[in-house]
Order: sequence, then C-alpha cells, then structure tokens
Amino acid sequence: MKRKKQQQTLDVSTFLRIRKWYLLALSAIAITIIVAQILIQQHLNSQLNDSRVINVAGRQRAYSQKLVKEALLLQSGNLDKNKHSELLERLENTLFIWKTSHEGLQNGNDSIGLPKEDNPSILKHFEELSPHHNAMVNAVRTILKQGDSGSHQQQMDILLANEAPFLEKMDAIVNEYDAISKERLQRLKLKEYLLLAFSLLILILEVLFIFRPLSIQIKETIQKLVKSRLQSEQDAQEIKKIFQEKEKSLQELKELNFVIDNAALFASARNDGTVVFISKKFLTLLETSNIPPNTHLSEILTTDEGQRQYLGEILTKPRKSIRTEEIEIKTKAGNKLWLDMSIVPMHQTSLKQSVLLLCSDITERKNNQEKVEQLTLQNYEDRMRQKQIQASLIVEGQEEERKRIAKDIHDGIGQMLTALRFNIESINLDQKERTKEKIAYLKELTSDLIKGVRTATFNLTPPELGDHGIFPALQKMTSELSKLTGKNILFENKAEQNIRFDSLAETNIYRVTQEAVNNAIKYADANYILVSINHTDNLLSVVIDDDGKGFDPTVLERPPKNNSEGGMGVFFMKERISYINGRLFINSSPGEGTRVTINYNLNETKKPKKETYED
Repeated sequence: MKRKKQQQTLDVSTFLRIRKWYLLALSAIAITIIVAQILIQQHLNSQLNDSRVINVAGRQRAYSQKLVKEALLLQSGNLDKNKHSELLERLENTLFIWKTSHEGLQNGNDSIGLPKEDNPSILKHFEELSPHHNAMVNAVRTILKQGDSGSHQQQMDILLANEAPFLEKMDAIVNEYDAISKERLQRLKLKEYLLLAFSLLILILEVLFIFRPLSIQIKETIQKLVKSRLQSEQDAQEIKKIFQEKEKSLQELKELNFVIDNAALFASARNDGTVVFISKKFLTLLETSNIPPNTHLSEILTTDEGQRQYLGEILTKPRKSIRTEEIEIKTKAGNKLWLDMSIVPMHQTSLKQSVLLLCSDITERKNNQEKVEQLTLQNYEDRMRQKQIQASLIVEGQEEERKRIAKDIHDGIGQMLTALRFNIESINLDQKERTKEKIAYLKELTSDLIKGVRTATFNLTPPELGDHGIFPALQKMTSELSKLTGKNILFENKAEQNIRFDSLAETNIYRVTQEAVNNAIKYADANYILVSINHTDNLLSVVIDDDGKGFDPTVLERPPKNNSEGGMGVFFMKERISYINGRLFINSSPGEGTRVTINYNLNETKKPKKETYED
C-alpha cells in the first residue's frame, strides 16, 4: 500500500501539478491571442468605417463642385428644351445625393454604411459648415423651382459665394477624420505591444516555474530508473542462479512429459522392481489381466527366463540418465513382440529411487525390416547371379574371339606360310625358267602374307589408336575395311580439332564402332556405311549409319543366354559403353537401315564399375 502511494506521488501528483500549470499558462496565452484578435477586428471595422466616412466626405467636395458646374450650365443660353430638362434632372439628383451624404455624415445612414458621428470636434465643424450648406441647398432648390422661367443669377451668386467656405470646411473635416484614424491606430499598436509583452512574460514564467523544475524532476526520475535497472540486473542474476539450480530437474520433467505424450504403453516400478502401476493398454498388449501383489515387472513383461533375468538387472540397477533400447519379449500366449523401451529414473535425490517404463510397440516395423533385409539379400543374390552370367558371357566371347583370331591365322597366315615353305623347298636352280616363275609366285605370296599379318595385327590393336587417338584410328579402320571388303565405308570428321582423352575410353569407343561396322558388313548386307565423329560442349558423339536391311530393335532388350542365340556383339557393345559411363542408342527398322549412336562426356570423372575387356 505504501509503495502504491509512493508511485502515485511520483507519477500522478507530478502529472496533475504540471498539467495545472500548463493549463494556466496555455490559457493565459490563449486569452492574450483572443484579446489581440478582438482588438484587431475592432480596429479593422473602425478603419473600414473611417475609410468609408473619409470617402464620402471627400466625395462631398466633388459633389459640391458638380452642383455649381451644373448650375452654371443652366445659365448658358444655347441649350434646347430637352437638354435643359435633362440638366435640371441631373442637378436635382446631384442635390439629393449631396444633401443625403451631408446628413448621413452627421446622423448616420445605413443605406450608404455611415455610422452616427459622436466626435465633438467633427460635429463642431459640421455645425460651422451647415450655414453654407443650407444656403447652397436653398439656392439650388430655387433654381429647380424656377425651371426655365426667369434668371438664376442671384442663386448662382449664392452658390459661388458659399462654395469656397464649404470646400474649406470639408477639407478640415477630412483632415480631422484622418487624425482620429491615426490616433486609433497608435492606441492599437500600444495595446499589441502590451499583449506581446504579457505573452513573453508568460513564456518566461513557464520556463522558470514549469520547464526548469520539470527537467530537474525528469533528471532525478532517470537517475532513480538507472538505480532501479542496476538493482533489477542484480535481482536477475540471483534469479538466474536459482533458475540454473532448477533447470536440471525441469529438463527431466520435460523429457518425461515428452515421452509420456508420445507413448501409451507405460508402467512404474519400485527400486526393487515390483510393479506400482501399469497401463491397461500395456496389459492388453502383454495379454495379461490380473497382477498379483508384489509381482516383479520383468515377470509381467515376458515368460522367457533369460529375458526376465536381463530385465530384472536393468530395472533394479540405480541410474542417473534415461536408458533406451529395443528388446524382444514373449507373452503368456507365446506371441513374440518387439518393444522400444525407455527406462526413466525417478526421485534421484532420495534413497527410494523408482523407475518409469515407457514403451512403444515396434513389432510391425521389425517384421517389415526383416522383409526388407530378405528382399535386399535376394536382390543381391540376383545381381550376383546376373554378374556370373555376364562374366560367363564375357569369357565365352573372349574364347570366341580367340578362336576367330586362331582361325584367321591358321586359315590365312598359316596356309600361306605352308605354301611359302613348300614353294621354297621345291625350287630347283637347274630349272631356271621354272625357278623364275616360282620366285614371282613367292613374291606375290609374301605380299599377301604381309597383308594378312597387318590385317590381323590391325584387328587386334591398331597402332594409330595409341599413337594419335580415336580420330585417326577410325579413319584408318574405315579405309582398311573399305579396301578389304570392297564396300563404300566412309569416315567424316566434324570436329574442329583432334582431341585426346582417356585411353580406356578411346579403346572401348573404337571397339564398339568397329563392332557396329562389322555387324553392318556381316549381318545387314550394307553397301554404304558412314562413320561420323563430332564433339560439342564436352560431348563426344560417334554415329554409324548404314543402308542395310535393318532389324527389329526389341530383340535386343534382353541379353542372350549363350553365343548360339546371336546378339553377343550388341551385348558387348552395351557393356563396353556402360563400362566407361557412356550411352549407346540403336535405331533401326526392317528394310530401312540402322543408326548406332555413341555419346561420351569428355569431363566424365566417375570411375568405371567393371574390369576392362582384353582382346
């Protein structure tokens, strides 16, 4: 209560006091502004009346002169009747305005906006002016009554005699009006100065008695706030220490709440492992209905003796942290379940420590995991079986290649060497003519033998491939095959320059291209074969086009079981390109030729997954 009163004294009373002084100061300034505006408006109205009065007074002089002028015009004898009547009418109108303005200047006239005159000095001037004004009015009235009859000389003399005094008095009246207006303006300026001084005085008083005390009080308040902030920081440090002391227990409660919120299977046990409480859902899962008193929790969880002994040890062992593990249990009905078990220690600071058991049923996940492992093992065995088949095919292909090379050497080079030997042995120097024929035949046979050896070695490994790269090797291959087969086998190099890359990739691309060309020669019965090579944006592309009889590409979707089924060449082509992480495309249709496309990324850094093929 005392603190509330102090707060009210500091906040409310200070605010009320400052507000009272502010309202008084602002009210005083507002009153001075309002008074100044009233005085200014009054002065403006007075100035407006004075200007109208001075205007009318000055106009009286002009009208008096006009009155005399029009009267003089009536004296001229050269006016016709119409002009004379018109002039009389104008004279009458001038007289009416002049006489009305004269009376309005003294007594006021709302129609022309003239106030009633109350200044004695001006009224005195009007009193002195009245005989002259009356004389001139009477003279004009006489002229108007006489009209065209008689002479108006006497009235003209009266007008001329009184005109000068009238003008003189009117000048005095106008000057008097001007002096009065200036005097009123001076009085207004004096009042404005007084009001300004009063406003400045109020502002000075505000600075001395409001702003200065307020700034001092604000400074003191800020100092108090700074002290309060320092005190608050000290209190916060103490609170932080208390919070750190309780943070550990709060963290344990959070972990416990998290586990309880995410698990419906839970039980609690004493430090000796006997059951305190077990959830109904847990009992249903364990296929148990009644729990005898002082029953050990491990006896309820499983019927297996080994599992009971293990659970009894981990449930009764003192611990400081949460233990989590997956365990398989056996229910009373003989069913096996997998549980994800969390053992949470309770009341660690006391001697009577207990445990909370939180579980989740993961039997389905475990079963699915076993199925996945079985499927994984089966897939692995299938892949190994497939690799064994591929390895056997590769070995069979290598054996076939060796047989082909042996056959080429035996049927070609071997027979020519045998013929060469027999011809050399049959040379008889005594038979010169016969010897010349045999020597000529031996030269031709030797030339064929050299060509056969070159062809065999070229088919094994062309020297251009290792020395100069894939571009010259393909050009050499097409040229040699064209000479040997007599078919139109052409090579087109679309690349801007000869590039070199990985030798293993060069060898496999060369072998796949060679196989594609040989297939076009042997099986497609092609007469025209075009091999083109190009590389753009780090992509090497080799295209083999032929005009052969083509085939159905669907027969190539599965690898052959043995060499007798055919298609081994295409199978090895795909294996070689896959080995260097390239791509092979075969487009064909019966009767329309075949196109084989090889694409290889020159920046490919992925290591091959298979062993290389040796010819």
